[in-house]
Amino acid sequence: MRLFLRQTTAVTRMILLILAVLSFVIHFNFLTCSNAPMEEKPSPVHILILSSWRSGSSFTGQIFSQHPSVFYLMEPAWHVWVSMYQNSAKVLQMAVRDLVRSVFLCDMSVFDAYMSSQKKKSDLFQWETSRALCSPPACDSFSRNDIITARSCRTVCGKYPFSKVEEACKTYSHVAIKEVRFFDLKVLYSLFTDPSLNLKVIHLVRDPRAVFRSREKTVVDLKRDSDIVLGSQKMKGEMGPYNAMQEICKSHVEIYKAGRQAIPSFLKDRYLLVRYEDIVRDPLAKAAQMYRFAELHFTPELQKWVHNITHGKGQGGQAFEIGSRDALSVSEAWRKTLPFQKIEKVQNVCKDAMDLLGYRLVHSEEEQKNLLLDLLFGQNSSE
Repeated sequence: MRLFLRQTTAVTRMILLILAVLSFVIHFNFLTCSNAPMEEKPSPVHILILSSWRSGSSFTGQIFSQHPSVFYLMEPAWHVWVSMYQNSAKVLQMAVRDLVRSVFLCDMSVFDAYMSSQKKKSDLFQWETSRALCSPPACDSFSRNDIITARSCRTVCGKYPFSKVEEACKTYSHVAIKEVRFFDLKVLYSLFTDPSLNLKVIHLVRDPRAVFRSREKTVVDLKRDSDIVLGSQKMKGEMGPYNAMQEICKSHVEIYKAGRQAIPSFLKDRYLLVRYEDIVRDPLAKAAQMYRFAELHFTPELQKWVHNITHGKGQGGQAFEIGSRDALSVSEAWRKTLPFQKIEKVQNVCKDAMDLLGYRLVHSEEEQKNLLLDLLFGQNSSE
């Protein structure tokens, strides 16, 4: 019996010793692995192209969408406004902000509140303008390095499930959103200070006289949005379009002042003002500036595409359609076609914005039609 007990005790001690050794080895390996240098995945960069309707924002969005490192969505907050159109723009800004934050984090479940449970990728507003949704893993018909037009994508990439949107988003180093439904940069302050985001804002503006002319050509497309911004009553009558321009110009002033003139510390190097006219005058230089700001490489393929898309013969047309055009000629078309009486009214409601953003007023039809008269003042770079 004593012999048996001694043998049992010896076995027990041996087991305990083995366990102690194993525990030490596991602990040592854990410490070794923990202290070993690990290759950290870079934090994603989040880019918000902040603009207003008919300001060249769809084209500017494409400069980012076509980059192979960028996951891009065009105006995802459209879904918020369509679902909650009874509310004012001011009321909806918080819902829009929360949706934008979720998209930046590639959490596409946020769309469940605004879209059918049976939704497909092709139910997302203007999904085909996103090269990322037209290439793997969202669509197998193109390469991620291809320059992909919306028309080509729409034809072959619409059948994929909505889950592909989130899956694709998570494979990119940059997430870019183009949005026209913010009217105050301060609404976004919580996103700038959010530790899970690395937010940079490109504030795109355009000459209000050119915006007015473009809005006149797309009144039907913009009706619902204009009613949400102003209320249907203010959009009625002869002054309706000018009331809309006054609100747009006022919002640009507020955003500019928050971004450039009273900069909180967390906005340093994270706000960039870009005028559409400067883009069309020197597309390659301005695209390079925006890419540097967004920490993106301007590849030779993209340089060629930017040049070709801005030096075509098209004159622009349908809302949201991006094709090769004579961008400089299109940007100044209002000087040839807009009656001077209308120009005076736009200048009257947008004077503060025009002074602040560097747009020269014209005081006669002669000045308007004189294309040798430069209507742009110089801008200090905010890079």
